Amino acid sequence: MNAPPTAAPLSPSPARNALRAEGIKLTTLRSLWITPLLALALTAGATTAIGASLGGKDHSITDDPGAGIFYGLNFGQAALICFGILLIGQELNTRMLDISLTAVPRRGRLYGAKLTLGALVGLAVGTVGTAGAFAGYAATVPADWDGPAFVRAAVAGVLYQTLLVVFCLGTTALLGNLTAAMGLLVPSLFLLSPLLGGVPGVHRVVQFLPDRAGQYALRYTDDPQVAYGHWTGLLIMALWTTLAVLGGLRALRRTK
Repeated sequence: MNAPPTAAPLSPSPARNALRAEGIKLTTLRSLWITPLLALALTAGATTAIGASLGGKDHSITDDPGAGIFYGLNFGQAALICFGILLIGQELNTRMLDISLTAVPRRGRLYGAKLTLGALVGLAVGTVGTAGAFAGYAATVPADWDGPAFVRAAVAGVLYQTLLVVFCLGTTALLGNLTAAMGLLVPSLFLLSPLLGGVPGVHRVVQFLPDRAGQYALRYTDDPQVAYGHWTGLLIMALWTTLAVLGGLRALRRTK
C-alpha cells in the first residue's frame, strides 16, 4: 500500500518572519539590548536606594507611596526613551532601513514588526521593573499595599513603560531622524516636562503632555490641580501614542 501523503509543513507568516528578524537585531546589537537592562537597573535600583536613604525623611515618597515606588522610573525612563528611538532611528540614520525594506518590502509590515517588538520589550521591562520597584520600596519604606490605588499603580506602571517605548518609536519614525528624536524626546520627557510641571499656570497645559498624564496614574492620591482622573491620564498618554504611531506610519510610507 502507498503511504498516505503527508501535509507540507506550514511556513511562518511574513509578519512572523519580520518580527523574528527584528528580534535578531535586538539580540545582536548591543545598543538595543543594553538599554532595556539599564532601564530595569535604574527603575528598581534608584527606588531602593532612595527609599533606604530618605524613606524616613522625605514625606513626598511616603505621603504618596506612588511617588516613592516609581521614583526610580524618573531615571529608568531615560533608557526606555533611548530604546524606543534606537529601534528605528539607527536604521533611519545609517540608511540600513533600505536593506530591511529589501527583506520586508511592505513598509507597514516592517513598521508593525518594530512596534510589536517595542511593545513586547516595554511590557517585559515594565512588568519586571514595576515588580522590582515595589519590592525595593517595600524593603526600605513601610507602605500600604491594600486597596484599589495599589492595583492601579501596579498596572499603570507596566502600561506606562510599554506606551512610552511605542510613543518614542512612533515619534522617531515621524521625525525620520535619530538625532532629531534624541534632541526632542530625551530633554522634553526627561527634563523639561517635569520642570515645567511645577510652574504655576504652565502646569495647566503641561499636565496634558504624554509623560505627565501617564505618570499621574502611578500616584495613589488625587491632585486637585489635575483636570482628569488617574485612569484618564493613562488614556491621554495612549491617545498621544496612537497619534505618534499613525504619524510615523504615514511618514515612513512617504519616505523614498
